[in-house]
Amino acid sequence: MRFLTHRKHFRDLSEQEIIALAIASEEDDARIYRSYADMLRAEFPGTAAKFEGMAAEEDQHRKRLIDLHIRRFGDTIPLIRREHVAGYYARRPIWLVSNLGIERIRTEAEAMERDAERFYLTAAKRTSDADTRKLLGDLAAAEAGHQHTAQTLEADNLGADVLADENATARRQFILTWVQPGLAGLMDGSVSTLAPIFATAFATQDTWTTFLVGLAASVGAGISMGFTEAASDDGELSGRGSPVKRGFASGIMTTVGGLGHALPYLITDFWTATVIALIVVFIELWAIAWIQNKFMETPFMRAAFQVVLGGALVFAAGALIGSG
Repeated sequence: MRFLTHRKHFRDLSEQEIIALAIASEEDDARIYRSYADMLRAEFPGTAAKFEGMAAEEDQHRKRLIDLHIRRFGDTIPLIRREHVAGYYARRPIWLVSNLGIERIRTEAEAMERDAERFYLTAAKRTSDADTRKLLGDLAAAEAGHQHTAQTLEADNLGADVLADENATARRQFILTWVQPGLAGLMDGSVSTLAPIFATAFATQDTWTTFLVGLAASVGAGISMGFTEAASDDGELSGRGSPVKRGFASGIMTTVGGLGHALPYLITDFWTATVIALIVVFIELWAIAWIQNKFMETPFMRAAFQVVLGGALVFAAGALIGSG
């Protein structure tokens, strides 16, 4: 329904506009690849070299398209970009992809190549000029071959040892920025809130009051842990990454850890709520032990013993204080 959008449909583009759109797309893709290279050069020089090579190929594609446009339509290239065409594939903003890690960036690049190949195959069907059809077909084949090119560049620049080192660096950064602060928050939220929640529960045997205390303790602890983590280290010297990311990871997981055994007290029956809360606590503590084992390489039984023993002591303290 054309009247619902101000953008042109691809089927309504002229051959000149299709070529102009391809030129703009190649320029955008080259800039994206160079942005990836700049972001990754310090920590992942091999992958950065891969993206520099891909950007150079996109530049060559753009040059061939410009030469074709000049031969057929002259020097003036119409201004038409992806956002001007309804249904045309879009590119995610650089800042969204850059926060998702090196593997996601590599995956995003492969998706870009598939999109470009599909565009050229569709565009080739829309032109009657033999030279234009040939060039678009050649570019479709080139985009299809980009995966092979990427593999070649990866073999040249990302040997097995280099690739393993880069993946290890990415994993280490993920752990420092997200896992460690999140784990600290989950432990604090799950363990430190046990005493006030269960002390209130056994002292009042009022589920609503217990829930409100648990909610306040969880949210308050989450805010405190989040700000403490963010303010304690700007990440420049320690290499632990963005303080904002670490603050969010720590604060959110602290709140989640406390709310887990506070939410059952929305149930009006005291003993039913308490039994469910204890089951949730048991699951939380074993989840902490599993995370420590998977990401921190702590032996599972040792992690489980430490976490379960600590949680049991805090729970006992809260229950005894509340019962007294």
